[in-house]
Amino acid sequence: MRVLTRQQMRDADQQTTEEIGIASLVLMENAGRQVVASMESAFEDLSGLHVAVLCGKGNNGGDGFVVARTLFERSIAVSVYLLGVSADVRGDARVNLGVLRAMEVDVVEIADATAWELHGSDVLGADLIVDAIFGTGCSGPATGLVETVIADLNAASTPVVAIDLPTGLDADTAEVVGPAVAATLTVTLGAPKLPLVMPPADRLVGSLVIADIGIPRSVISGLDGPWLELVTRERMRALVTPRVAESQKGDYGRVLIVAGSRGKTGAAYLAAAAALRSGAGLVTVATPMSCQSILAGLGVEYMTEGLPETGDGQIAWEALEQILEADADIIAMGPGLGRAPATMALVQAVVERAGVPMVLDADALFAFVGESDRLVGRDGADIIITPHPGEMARLTGLTVEAVQADRVEVARTFATTHRVHVVLKGHRTVVATPEGKAYINLTGNPGMASGGTGDVLTGVVAAWFGQLLDAEDAAQLGVYLHGLAGDLASADEGETAMIAGDIVDRLGDAVLELTATRRRKPEEAQE
Repeated sequence: MRVLTRQQMRDADQQTTEEIGIASLVLMENAGRQVVASMESAFEDLSGLHVAVLCGKGNNGGDGFVVARTLFERSIAVSVYLLGVSADVRGDARVNLGVLRAMEVDVVEIADATAWELHGSDVLGADLIVDAIFGTGCSGPATGLVETVIADLNAASTPVVAIDLPTGLDADTAEVVGPAVAATLTVTLGAPKLPLVMPPADRLVGSLVIADIGIPRSVISGLDGPWLELVTRERMRALVTPRVAESQKGDYGRVLIVAGSRGKTGAAYLAAAAALRSGAGLVTVATPMSCQSILAGLGVEYMTEGLPETGDGQIAWEALEQILEADADIIAMGPGLGRAPATMALVQAVVERAGVPMVLDADALFAFVGESDRLVGRDGADIIITPHPGEMARLTGLTVEAVQADRVEVARTFATTHRVHVVLKGHRTVVATPEGKAYINLTGNPGMASGGTGDVLTGVVAAWFGQLLDAEDAAQLGVYLHGLAGDLASADEGETAMIAGDIVDRLGDAVLELTATRRRKPEEAQE
């Protein structure tokens, strides 16, 4: 499901009307009726409600006119308000305004602050308000009458349904550029837009519905410009295929996890346990010699290999050849590794010399701070990096605030420049590819802001990398299942109490949930 910019959305509309032959009035009709259908699903009974529809002068207002007409046709009490004067309404919106009036539906013009003073209480006194003021037409901070209306809507307790975008949000940025409506439900048309799915603007969206208004999928997929897509359940489900009866452990990837140091064996264990729970055929943890017995005692399903170590219990430079000669399809490095100079030099050498794909996280990324030009993917040795915003900031020289303000473009730029796949962790994890594509993951919750969850992700991504042998697919599926397991853990433990181990324990259920074969708990079976 592609996320579109304002211009891409306009291009999609234009191509649909001019090249496909679906009239723009038909698209507007579809939009309005889809909004009403979404309202009927979200609210128990519209028949007993009074709905106020606030319309702007452009196409978003035209969608609102269709909504009002559809409600009127269904004998639902509806009042229509135009922010402006009828003479300024043009195109398809004017046609639908005329239809409303021909049906003797009164449209109240609110042209200035005085008119809002007169009619605003009627709007705010409705049971439900439809925001059809701007949609994607907002490109700067709302001012004047619209700013006043936004403030009053937000101060009221009346639920608001926004058409396409809550008024005040800019379709091309996730930043909140000025006053904006806090919607209860947003019905976006044709395709999602960036502020609907990325923070901080997504906090104003409420529940999100993506409505099909008749724009062909081929039109959306063929649009020029940046490629941004949502990681969807349907796409991820297709990546998880049943195992064949004749398969054996070697068919599902040999994962070498280079991790752990004195006092940080837990990180290595979590990565290894997550890799096993994600289907890796064979998992080996390569760790400092003094940590080997601890890790061997924590888990019996993976193998361990002791490595030469520094005086403070981190992996020493002398371990290089042992790592490079290991029988592995995937190398994952970083969890609990430590930052001793010798260890950092070792990481750099492994990245530059290993002939197999790699997943780099945590301390393995610190090895390239100030030397990020050395972190470059190569043919046959794809690299996936999984930084959190602080690690991304150190790699790029940006501030954390700058990274968070433009997560998609920061990840995309680093991925294309360094020819690596970037998994920028956090609320709405971003996956970016060397080819410039980017994906937004919607699973996960704030309870995952807990020590060790990133180590779990390292193991999950590495395991799927070993099975799918495709970095782009493995990164997407890994973050989706990691987040889904976190959601299942949150449902059982709550966001406050859940820990990284809870996510490991739910990875199997996450796969079953994705493939629609989740085992039911005894109490569910009795219902």
